[in-house]
Amino acid sequence: MGQLQVLKALDVAKTQLYHFTAIVIAGMGFFTDAYDLFSVSVVTKLLGRIYYEDGSKPDHPGLLPPHVNAAVNGVALCGTLAGNLFFGWLGDRMGRKKVYGITLILMFACSIFSGLSFGKSAKAVMATLCFFRFWLGFGIGGDYPLSATIMSEYANKKTRGAFIAAVFAMQGLGILAGGIVSIIVSAAFMNNYETGRAGKTVPQADYVWRIILMFGAVPAALTYYWRMRMPETARYTALVVKNVKQAEADMSRVLHLKFENEQDKNVALDTSTSFNYGLLSREFAKRHGAHLLGTASSWFFLDIAFYSQNLFQKDIFSAIGWIPAANTMNAIEEVFRIARAQTLIALCAIIPGYWFAVAFIDVIGRVTIQLMGFFFMTLFMFSLAIPYNHWTQRDHRIGFVVLYAFTFFFANFGPNTTTFVIPAEIFPARFRSTCHGISAAAGKAGAIVGAFGFLYAAQSKDHKKVEQGYPPGFGIKNALIVLGVSNALGFLSTFLVPESKRRSLEEMSAEAEQGHDLARESRYGRNFPV
Repeated sequence: MGQLQVLKALDVAKTQLYHFTAIVIAGMGFFTDAYDLFSVSVVTKLLGRIYYEDGSKPDHPGLLPPHVNAAVNGVALCGTLAGNLFFGWLGDRMGRKKVYGITLILMFACSIFSGLSFGKSAKAVMATLCFFRFWLGFGIGGDYPLSATIMSEYANKKTRGAFIAAVFAMQGLGILAGGIVSIIVSAAFMNNYETGRAGKTVPQADYVWRIILMFGAVPAALTYYWRMRMPETARYTALVVKNVKQAEADMSRVLHLKFENEQDKNVALDTSTSFNYGLLSREFAKRHGAHLLGTASSWFFLDIAFYSQNLFQKDIFSAIGWIPAANTMNAIEEVFRIARAQTLIALCAIIPGYWFAVAFIDVIGRVTIQLMGFFFMTLFMFSLAIPYNHWTQRDHRIGFVVLYAFTFFFANFGPNTTTFVIPAEIFPARFRSTCHGISAAAGKAGAIVGAFGFLYAAQSKDHKKVEQGYPPGFGIKNALIVLGVSNALGFLSTFLVPESKRRSLEEMSAEAEQGHDLARESRYGRNFPV
């Protein structure tokens, strides 16, 4: 049998206002996600100064102990991994819409509670903060598969890649917002409170990190109402619930499409397009196993490098001298300088990269962009790592920052966008959210490796230069080489992924006809069984 009329209509529908509305509704979730995940990198050094100051060493600002620093930076990623798997699975069982509001409630509540982390001791405050950041990450994790799946199932096949990528591009604006809010808050406190000599931490600094983290609740609150008004996607209703009439009614309401009576196709759908294999079956492995391995592994290798760069860019910039030593400035000024540096990188490299991907993903294709991105990320990372001693010299620091910014640009005009887009397009509707969640969870596993591993690996090999509480590592130079190798492995894993540019979701997943064995020949000369 042919493709259902409602699904065919979605594939060829003209771009309408509701498409852009859906991008904003789904994208604001990613704005919140990025703000919450990356804003903590701005305030970790401030937390060390406030709660772990050693009064006997006034010239040595406090630092978070290694295990606390790793937990604060990484616990939200652990929650995100769990949320990817749980909500991805739930989205295929209960429907995308029913689960969508739950993730936003979690993000809103836990953003507020993260800023209200109190306790009688530093250990109690950090434990409370980590608890709420885990559940914040859990909600964020659910947003990945649900937002991607909803946007892919609403979009037409001509501009589907750009629509999904635009949702993800809101992450860049969230990162930028984290920097801007941090700059405004820290500047306000510097202007209104006597911040004192270099190295000093005033009591009011405790408000700074709380305000920054709590602001993440604002976009989540603004989005909730509109999310609840979104209808279930037609593809889920028609292909999983098997209620074609309801799918037509929903799409008629929001996209102003008209359909002929397809009542007879309800029967045809039940008998002709139902597949009996399960996610863990041999048939699924035969049709989609290589694809799932490709989407999961490429996301894993990407996030090792991407999250290491994002979460610890402040440490890298301090190491090359772009941000002054902590003992030369007070606590709030340090927040201001870190936020300013990260905002500059976001404006010049991160955000342009996202929107270049939006502009070209339906022109040159997902796989081409992913290969190109991994290639240049590898090239620039080795260009930073191999002559690292050259870049640490004062006259060459700007060159280091420029090359470092290019790695961010090609991450976003590359695999950071495409690893999000592709899993939402190539799997059957009844597994789509689950498989996207598995792929995203693999990425977060890589992020956890990066977040926990980079802290220790980047420490100097010289005992005298190691930060307090850390064992010697193998240095930033060698850590950057490892990140370059991770990017190279991501490049290789991309060859397992099929190209989905301008192809219908049902064609990619073989749901258009029963028993249709789709042999996908990529532009790189390889056949990919579906």
